[in-house]
Amino acid sequence: MMASKPYRYAAFAAGLIAIAVLIAAPGGMHGQEGERGPAVMKDIGTGPGLDASATPEILKHVGIEQRIGVSLPLDLEFNDETGAPVSLGSYFGDKPVILTLVYYDCPMLCTEVLNGLNRSLAPLNYSIGEEFDVVTVSFDPRESPTLASQKKAVYTQRYGRPGTGEGWHFLTGEAPAIDALTESVGFNYVYDETEGQFVHGSAIMIISPKGTVSHYFFGIEYPSEDIRLAIIESSEEKLGNVFDQIMLYCFNYDPEQGRYGVAIMNAMRLAGLVTLLAMGSFMVVMFKRDRRRRRERIERGEDA
Repeated sequence: MMASKPYRYAAFAAGLIAIAVLIAAPGGMHGQEGERGPAVMKDIGTGPGLDASATPEILKHVGIEQRIGVSLPLDLEFNDETGAPVSLGSYFGDKPVILTLVYYDCPMLCTEVLNGLNRSLAPLNYSIGEEFDVVTVSFDPRESPTLASQKKAVYTQRYGRPGTGEGWHFLTGEAPAIDALTESVGFNYVYDETEGQFVHGSAIMIISPKGTVSHYFFGIEYPSEDIRLAIIESSEEKLGNVFDQIMLYCFNYDPEQGRYGVAIMNAMRLAGLVTLLAMGSFMVVMFKRDRRRRRERIERGEDA
């Protein structure tokens, strides 16, 4: 019986080596991600998205093209909700920013975007003005700071956390600044003269503290956990704990889907690492137990 123990330990060691090889192996299914840039997606809205009366010709010029990795033109000048001139860059440098492009007099979709954002942020432990900020910019140059102030009052009250007014900013601006900002993030829209309103898509964008576009979330409903992970990932390691880093290792942001998905190979590697540690711990315990028993037999004179 004792003679079989070396073989048993050898089998364990072989298993450990196999798992180590698996963990060190190149990344299989997700191994190609670093070789391609973010996919370009155009979104023209779904559900209560585009006006049904919008003509196909108009739709050709409407959509959202992902510009992940692009830096915003932070020198652009806008007006805040009080009418004071502000530089876009004044909202960056310290924490991630959620950027929303709407127009305040929008009859439907823009309201749904802001409502959806509010619903998504409500369950998070992170708060506007603390771990991240929100910058909402009107792409209608005719809109005034007064209207922006009214919108801010509605949404900061609805969000309902202390300090929200210091972290959620509602801006208006002139056409050149608006055009430069919307172009930088790939937000394409058209004014429909017949209907007297803008035709546009719906999305929110996560921007790093340095002003780099990092994530897009499309539609009017944004998974809260995805938003949390995107804020952590774009925070330049200022947010998150060890558990969050493990989550980001196992879940990758997919630009094509605009959401996080399981990174299969990373998850397998993590599972392999846990198994490796468990087997290693088991072998250490077994070795110690066998040494103790052998020593006890020697002391009793039972071992030759």
